[in-house]
Amino acid sequence: MLAFDFGEKRIGVAVGETLLGLAHPLTTIAGEETRVRFDAIARLVAEWQPILLVVGEPLHMDDTPHELTARARRFARQLEGRFNLPVAMVDERLSTQEAAGLLQAAGVAAKKQRPVRDQVAAQTILQSWFDQHVRP
Repeated sequence: MLAFDFGEKRIGVAVGETLLGLAHPLTTIAGEETRVRFDAIARLVAEWQPILLVVGEPLHMDDTPHELTARARRFARQLEGRFNLPVAMVDERLSTQEAAGLLQAAGVAAKKQRPVRDQVAAQTILQSWFDQHVRP
């Protein structure tokens, strides 16, 4: 499985497999050009051959849509259409803050977190999906 933390400037990507139900940070796709983003995603899909894609759904704490909610949902529909794979949306509230906390706990200084924070946020999104759907 691949998971995505969608952003306007960067997309964090994580990978995981259902047998163990564990997610791992994979990469960050930088850039705003749609073609470049989807080319990078196509390479990841070809390499990892996922059975499901998971996209973080940004919502406010009161469950109302965020300014990026519509864009993340559109991104999910594009993934489904381009790669003919099922896509699940997962509440991503506080995933970036959780990622920063995990990196800080691992000893990564705040200034050095930026390159990996989005992929760790994608990891928390995918781990959330696993925790809700995969029973050991």
